Amino acid sequence: MVDLNKSIDVNAALRQLAEAAAAGKLSPGAVANIRKWLTEPRYARYAPEVAQHLVEGKLRELDDAFWTVIPFGTGGRRGRMYPIGSNAINDRTIGESAQGLAQYVTETLGDDVSLSCAIAYDTRHRSRHFAEICAGIMVAAGFKVFFLDDYRSTPELSFLVRYKNCSCGIMVTASHNPPSDNAVKVYWSTGGQLVPPDDKAVIERVMNVTDIQQTDFASAVADGRIVFCKDEVDAAFIEQLKAQRLPGPRDAKIIYSPLHGVGESAVLPALTADGFADVEVFEPHRQPSGDFPNVPGHVSNPENAAVFEAIIQRAKQVGAHLILATDPDCDRMGCAAPLTQDTAGAWGTFTGNQIAALLADYVLEQRKQAGTLSPDHYVIKTLVTTDMVHRIADSYGVKTYGDVLVGYKWICELMDQKGPDKFVYGCEESHGYLVGQYARDKDGAVACMLMAELAATVKAAGQTLHEKLDALYWQHGYHAERLLNVKMEGSEGMSRMQELMTRFREQPPNSLAALDVVAVRDYLNKVKTPRGGQPQPISEPKATDNLLIFDLAATGNYVAIRPSGTEPKIKFYMFTFVPAEQLADLKTAKQEMNARLDAYEADLRAFAETV
Repeated sequence: MVDLNKSIDVNAALRQLAEAAAAGKLSPGAVANIRKWLTEPRYARYAPEVAQHLVEGKLRELDDAFWTVIPFGTGGRRGRMYPIGSNAINDRTIGESAQGLAQYVTETLGDDVSLSCAIAYDTRHRSRHFAEICAGIMVAAGFKVFFLDDYRSTPELSFLVRYKNCSCGIMVTASHNPPSDNAVKVYWSTGGQLVPPDDKAVIERVMNVTDIQQTDFASAVADGRIVFCKDEVDAAFIEQLKAQRLPGPRDAKIIYSPLHGVGESAVLPALTADGFADVEVFEPHRQPSGDFPNVPGHVSNPENAAVFEAIIQRAKQVGAHLILATDPDCDRMGCAAPLTQDTAGAWGTFTGNQIAALLADYVLEQRKQAGTLSPDHYVIKTLVTTDMVHRIADSYGVKTYGDVLVGYKWICELMDQKGPDKFVYGCEESHGYLVGQYARDKDGAVACMLMAELAATVKAAGQTLHEKLDALYWQHGYHAERLLNVKMEGSEGMSRMQELMTRFREQPPNSLAALDVVAVRDYLNKVKTPRGGQPQPISEPKATDNLLIFDLAATGNYVAIRPSGTEPKIKFYMFTFVPAEQLADLKTAKQEMNARLDAYEADLRAFAETV
């Protein structure tokens, strides 16, 4: 352990830095940022450890930690944890995030109002530590802090912001990222993540933080400036979840996995309140742990079908009808169900798009039967979420807002703009779902509750969830989607991502899977360019994103490309569609569209490898 208070020979450290740079062992960005951490007073606490790394020749570690400044994106800051470094999650970068947020909120709301901040954290390593740092900084800036004093979900943090009328909120979590990562998600007084112009303004303050002022956590708790409110907020939150329940059968045996995260605190009470009596928590995934020890690859992501393999074996043994799983901060839900009525037979998982469609139909059908739907009601989905949701909503006579950028914050912003009283349902392909008005973020707990209700409903009708989905395909056409992630880590990876996006813009492919590209939609430059034509402005959405969509010659077939906003990778979203009137045989359609998805993927990989 390096003594952070010891003096160092700065000149010697700078000479070692220069030698490493001259030998080409450190990138230019790393050299510049390391020099700052060795010489600028604001980094004095960390300079001894930086110098020690140079002495020990830990140049790869230094380059990874310093090659850039970890961005404070429009939702917060996320990355690998390392005790030093401008490109790592550590006490300094977390502190800058909280300090910058405090500064902007104070500037915006003024000193003459009562400022407050909600804070929660998940099961990751150092999450509690980072939460206490954030709380101490907010208190030092004049905020009262409402603190959830145990592992709790991101949607409960969103609810807490609204419940206590807080000025802002901070959630310490890296969602479904690997165990090496952590992050802060930052929330505005709406309970939603930051949107323009607040996002860019906070980013500017964060990136220009010099001094960080922090109050001792224990002292602030003792004098009431930090208020532990877990029990009160838990009860209020579960009541809101309970209020979203829909009538119907509740006879289903369910296995639930929190994937070593916070979900048990929300999902089990919600299912119990909704009348589900036969719920088993999958024991190997039950222990809260930032190592995610019993999950394949130690990545707790319900988008990954592999996380369900062990749970399915247990489900077959006990005759379960549904498996539910949530990610570490419980804002995403994934599920699996038997393919037939034989619970000991074959099982299958569902993609985020398939769940989005199933829940859309279920919620809308229930609302229609209750007489609580009108043409003014609406659902919201993102641009990269299946259009099947749009077709389902059309069949119920409600509006769909589908030109929404990637990220659930845009769904919630539009929800407030259009009026939350008419909001029915919001969804995104990355397993995010919401009903109700109690939060402004996706909620894995309410999604679990609704999926459990649907499983019990189809069981009572002598149907499986997979058979229900097939019935929806016959009604609305067959939709098949696939997500391809191409990782590009480090400074070289970032450069390659930028080059690849430039190539896709300037020299787009003429065809994909033997289908002509008929138009390119560019949501960064806000233009749509027909093949052989002139660019035309895109009016919606108002904000921009580094997103490209290639529309193909066959209706409903398209490919979207976007660098991830939270991980070092490019995401390729692939969509196929066979209209209902062209469906002669569903099995054949599935085979043909799967082959088309394979061809998409092969073409996209080949294009990416040319950069």
